[in-house]
Amino acid sequence: MSSGQQARAQAAAITPGGQSSEEVLPPADRLLALFDGRRLSPGQRRIAQYLIDHLTEAAFLSITELAERVGVSQPSVTRFAASLGFSGYPALRDVLQPIALSAVAGAPGTRAQLRRNELQEAVDAEIQNLENVRRLLADTDQVLDIGRELAASVPLTVLGLRISVSLAEYFAYAARRIHPDVRLVTRGGSVAFDALLQSRAAGGTWVLAFAMPRHAKETLAAVRAARSTGLRVVLITDPTLGPLVDEADVALTAGTGSRLVFDSYAAPGMLSAALLQAMADADPERTQARLEGYEHVADQHGFFL
Repeated sequence: MSSGQQARAQAAAITPGGQSSEEVLPPADRLLALFDGRRLSPGQRRIAQYLIDHLTEAAFLSITELAERVGVSQPSVTRFAASLGFSGYPALRDVLQPIALSAVAGAPGTRAQLRRNELQEAVDAEIQNLENVRRLLADTDQVLDIGRELAASVPLTVLGLRISVSLAEYFAYAARRIHPDVRLVTRGGSVAFDALLQSRAAGGTWVLAFAMPRHAKETLAAVRAARSTGLRVVLITDPTLGPLVDEADVALTAGTGSRLVFDSYAAPGMLSAALLQAMADADPERTQARLEGYEHVADQHGFFL
């Protein structure tokens, strides 16, 4: 029995009061339970969001109609249903329709309740991701050791491609305040290989790479290229194990928030800030001198309000 079938079987179980558990749960919770714990692609999250926003109508649409409303292909709707554990879209619709009918019969604020619960559950999931990072940082020696290695690598290369660009840019922007030579790589292919080769030739020893889902093949190629030049790799990624982790010298995991249409990165951001602190602590005199110099120039030119 698939996980989706198990969930439906549990929802149909008879409770002591004589009602099925799905009748006890509000329609909003029953719908959100279908998506709970699923790692959906951005396109699949768009489908889920449309179902949340238009449940009473969407539950009765054909696969063609739903695909047109969301702006995705019919195979995307089929894959979405399969990702939830259903044999296909008709099986998913069979579950959605009773939920939609109960929503119509219930309070008029059902749609608002769905959105409110969805957003709150997304925050709750991020809190759990941060709790996991908190446990990771309990071993301060590991973080401090990595910080010392990154601080000593001159130049230091920071790599982030596609969805991971924003995290890499944040880290590189902050690291340049305390490190004399930070090189940011946000393009893959031969551009990345040339940058990594130049960094190694200039005396660099480490690369800090970010890889958030969905993991790009070109990120794996860049990490392998870094290793081939003699650079060592610290990887910040989500807890999903895969070839990227196998290629890295050090892997630090931080969960991404995947409850909304686009992922959120509170936990990887916190882990990045911890590594920056460890780099600063590795050479406090250099850190202080560079920060004071930056503030002097910023004040002199009126960069800030």
